[in-house]
Amino acid sequence: MKLLVTGAAGFIGSHLIKRVLEENDIEILGVDNLNDYYSIKLKKERLKELHEFDKNNKFSFSQVDIANYDFINKIFRDKGITHVINLAAQAGVRYSIENPHAYIQSNLVGFSNILEASRHNKVEHLIYASSSSVYGANKKMPFSTKDAVNHPVSLYAATKKSNELLAHTYSHLYNLPTTGLRFFTVYGPWGRPDMAYFSFTKNIIEGKPIKVFNNGEMMRDFTYIDDIIEGIIRLIDKKPEPNMDFNYTAPDPSSSYAPYKIYNIGNNQPVKLMDFIQTIEKHVGKKAKLEFLPMQPGDVQATYADIDDLTNAVGFSPNTSIDEGIGQFVEWYRSYYK
Repeated sequence: MKLLVTGAAGFIGSHLIKRVLEENDIEILGVDNLNDYYSIKLKKERLKELHEFDKNNKFSFSQVDIANYDFINKIFRDKGITHVINLAAQAGVRYSIENPHAYIQSNLVGFSNILEASRHNKVEHLIYASSSSVYGANKKMPFSTKDAVNHPVSLYAATKKSNELLAHTYSHLYNLPTTGLRFFTVYGPWGRPDMAYFSFTKNIIEGKPIKVFNNGEMMRDFTYIDDIIEGIIRLIDKKPEPNMDFNYTAPDPSSSYAPYKIYNIGNNQPVKLMDFIQTIEKHVGKKAKLEFLPMQPGDVQATYADIDDLTNAVGFSPNTSIDEGIGQFVEWYRSYYK
């Protein structure tokens, strides 16, 4: 196996590479464009930690933008890539309203390049990041991969839904095995500074007010990073097979007659936003100053993952409690920012 991880300097990508290095003697190539959407310093320090951890010289890194097809295809060809985990994307729901072109380039053009390079270089399995955002205006809870997701409420969500459609086309046309993972609000050490839990922690420590949208009437299926990584690791060798019982008159959106599959990865236990804030307060040891605001464009009120398919496929269910996960994050935050 020769594994390519895109978004290698990102939150999920860096955790994934570290875990693979811990447990497997395989060659890993990481790529990332190191854009300035958030701190480049943080991204470089994630990479530095990976290189220090890599005692057997199994990890190499290239600063490459996946929107550049010639560079990407050369990497596939020269390195003999057999498996791909595509985590590179322009993230953030709210930023997609302000800067849509960044999402088109990275999430659509970039992902198309990954698909093309994968099929031309006979990749054995492509795993890619989707998002709980694809559920959009859906209100039926918990969110199931068997439900239609045709009403996105942000451009970010629309690009992730588009990834799933593009992947299915390549599975159908070229027999490329593709697995899409809908992540639910991932948090933990080395996380993204644009995420709410990160800014909440920062502002509480610094005595600044935190912005609480929809007047606190929000619920999220917060999922600890280690649980996300465990799910990905278990799926690397589980190539999707064509669903021999596929019903063409009542199709299941999560599977196909082609080698294609979609999974949710969430904690399966949604938490009220105010309870989440109280957990951060507990571990920081300080009360938050709250600034209540209306719902932001592109946001949804609640997320809740149905993970039965994941559990049945790989025998794993995320199980890290909010109290444990936030405790780990706050400990890392204090150490990192001294």
